[in-house]
Amino acid sequence: MKVTDIINSKKATLSFEVFPPKTSDKFESISKAVGEIATLNPDFMSVTYGAGGGTSAYTVQISRDIKEKYGVTSVAHLSCISSTKADVAEKLKLLRGNGIENVLALRGDIPEGWQGNMEYKYASELVEEIKSFGGFCIGGACYPEGHPESPTLFSDIDNLKRKVDAGCDFLTTQMFYDNEVFYSFLAKVRDAGIYIPVIPGIMPVTNAKQIKRTMALSNSVLPTRFRRIVDRYGDNPAAMRQAGVAYATEQIIDLYANGLKAVHVYSMNNAQVAKAIKDNLSEIIA
Repeated sequence: MKVTDIINSKKATLSFEVFPPKTSDKFESISKAVGEIATLNPDFMSVTYGAGGGTSAYTVQISRDIKEKYGVTSVAHLSCISSTKADVAEKLKLLRGNGIENVLALRGDIPEGWQGNMEYKYASELVEEIKSFGGFCIGGACYPEGHPESPTLFSDIDNLKRKVDAGCDFLTTQMFYDNEVFYSFLAKVRDAGIYIPVIPGIMPVTNAKQIKRTMALSNSVLPTRFRRIVDRYGDNPAAMRQAGVAYATEQIIDLYANGLKAVHVYSMNNAQVAKAIKDNLSEIIA
């Protein structure tokens, strides 16, 4: 089933992101965690794609397993920065052959030491390629606080509009920790003529060590309220996990209450955290 059809058919959806293993020896443990999250019956699950395509085979395998073993709609990530057009065509054929209907199109990061030519420079070019291939529901990424490489939020939204015009069917945001930032971003996006679904992405911070990397990846800022939580509970793993889940749950409830129909949770393959959030929302998304 296509993501846009799922969102349109329900009053509220909850989905989770998982990531494939980097090496084959980790496949079994990660596959187990993914399976545990899939048994929570989310509305869909997205599967990330390693830099340079290093885990792309696992992305396809896990996406297929989510769909076939657990009956959950899957979204396969696909990045293009170090791919040729022939590479992308081959990967799209592989996804189609495995029954994957949804693709999240990403530029991706340049792999360390990469010396090749870049046939794709922007995600919009990948979106165009997928659109011309046909048959996929295409997602894209967006940054409520602006892409780290963009000089301003408004120039970033201009680039986002080009990506949407190229054929994106829905957008998923990077994580953020202040819902007002998201609401402001959404208003600017609508003013720019972008009317497709924008799915807020929420990452529960359950480990204080996550925070520095999280901030670098998302270009987001921790509000004072959440910093106090980290300062108080960061040295107590169990308490930090509980507080992080509670904070993320509160964000999600507020998003639903303000009319958002879909929320995507960056689970970090943590089935315990995913279950805690789903349980906290049991009556809200019923």
